[in-house]
Amino acid sequence: QVRLVETGGGLVHPGGSLRLACAASGFTRKDYTLSWYRQAPGKERELVALIHTTSGVTMYAEGLKGRFTISRDNARNTVYLQLNTLKPEDTAVYYCFSQDHWGQGTQVTVSS
Repeated sequence: QVRLVETGGGLVHPGGSLRLACAASGFTRKDYTLSWYRQAPGKERELVALIHTTSGVTMYAEGLKGRFTISRDNARNTVYLQLNTLKPEDTAVYYCFSQDHWGQGTQVTVSS
């Protein structure tokens, strides 16, 4: 059974950093694309970044590359999302998604 578990969210001041992790299990194939999405209160869920686990190819939403970095540790079946220079508008629930499966999400709150 495919399972995605996000960790690493929390409360951080503007300008701070967090590293989110998405641990994947139950996949029958080793090459797949895993995406991070976020959903802010009252807004639609939006794509943040994605990575292909074998090739390492990445893609970012416009305006986020440079502050956010997606990476993977294939030995741990884990994909990370490094969030730097966080802004209040980055406040959202962050979800990972792969092969039609969603994680439960992790809350990121940026506030002074």
